[in-house]
Amino acid sequence: MVVSAVIAGYYSYKVFIDSDKQSLLIGEASYGHYQIQLACSACHSEAFGGPELIQAACMDCHKDELNEAHDSHPKKKFNDPRNADLLNILDARYCVSCHTEHQKEQTRAMGLTKPLDYCFNCHEDIGDDRPSHQGLAFNSCASAGCHNYHDNRALYEDFLLENSSVPWLKTIAHINLGNSANSSAISAAASAAKNIDPAVNQRVTDKITDYPDIHAEWLQSAHAEIQDIRPHEDDGKNPSKINVKCGGCHSGDNDQWLEKPGVEQCKNCHRQEAAGFLQGKHGMRLAHGLPSITPGDSALTMKAAEKNTPHSCVACHGAHEFNTLRAAKDNCLSCHDDEHSLAFEQSPHGQLFVQAGKGEIAVEQSVSCASCHMPRVAQRINATDAGASPMTVEHNQNLNLRPNEKMIRPVCMQCHSLEFSIDALADDALIKNNFSGRPSVHIPSIDWVLKREKSSEGKK
Repeated sequence: MVVSAVIAGYYSYKVFIDSDKQSLLIGEASYGHYQIQLACSACHSEAFGGPELIQAACMDCHKDELNEAHDSHPKKKFNDPRNADLLNILDARYCVSCHTEHQKEQTRAMGLTKPLDYCFNCHEDIGDDRPSHQGLAFNSCASAGCHNYHDNRALYEDFLLENSSVPWLKTIAHINLGNSANSSAISAAASAAKNIDPAVNQRVTDKITDYPDIHAEWLQSAHAEIQDIRPHEDDGKNPSKINVKCGGCHSGDNDQWLEKPGVEQCKNCHRQEAAGFLQGKHGMRLAHGLPSITPGDSALTMKAAEKNTPHSCVACHGAHEFNTLRAAKDNCLSCHDDEHSLAFEQSPHGQLFVQAGKGEIAVEQSVSCASCHMPRVAQRINATDAGASPMTVEHNQNLNLRPNEKMIRPVCMQCHSLEFSIDALADDALIKNNFSGRPSVHIPSIDWVLKREKSSEGKK
């Protein structure tokens, strides 16, 4: 009887935990983590884990991002014994020293829970080495165009000097484009096309008969047109058409018909895009075993009509047409309802997108929502992969969202000068109107570097 009561009590507790974790929160999580605040084990892997376990949880998600950023404040810098006294003031070895969670009432931009003049703790004598910094307030260090705590690559003096005195708009602006799936994805698609269970193929035949309109959509899609660029087995040189057919997406783990494929099916061919999606705002809940986010769950302003639409790959790309141009702009604006998004269509960027749609300019000379928030990046491929590194779409918006100057190198400078990019990203009004006009704000970082360089030449 006692054992039964204990078991019943345990299952009652488990049901409570699974269904109502909200009541256990000690406070709301920050903007970066509020989506997964009910996936407690994502950070708290043990009930009584100390700071090292929490730090390990931070690095599980953000290690690759910091490595890619060339982290300018790595942990090893603060393990130097000469900095031991500073750790008593600000223990920068741990992410939670600045990014404390569940304290939303004192959380500032980018999840900071420290006073904005925290740079003072280590750099109080900066004015001695940099006359340009004399008299500057320490709470201005992180302003756009100055210092990004984790990644200063776009703001190094050599980079500023190299990119000074450049016209604000390049003569021929050019946005990198994605250039189809890589060879590994094509191999996966080819294998899938050959290994579909006969029962699934029969179901496909029935579905095509029952839903001719959907089949017609697929016939116009990239999946119907994709070709295997490797030599065909029959003649050794001609490419074969793979035709990623219905069963390629609609078959599950046991080769059974899957009515609504999810990210797992997309990942079979688009592994890098899926990885970014699961790390980004749109898919991070799925990565932690939670239901898909809906616009109604977002902290941003969204359209009421779409508030209950679950987010997924097909929410943007369509279930059968896989229209990347629509995903790059129209489907973004079908949900996002903030000032920046609403101003896009009338902005210079939006007008370029319209021109490209009419065929008046090349697509790579236009700008969509995705051009900036999901930039095209060279994919790392294995030595065994054939051909040049393909350009893929980075679906993790977090990589260049906050602080926004992370966009300077991979996004803004494809078309604009460094100086314009720095100033534009520091101008809140310009961001709200989606960059319709020139910046009214000027960050003097390049001016200081030029002055310093001129002074050095004079001394020589």
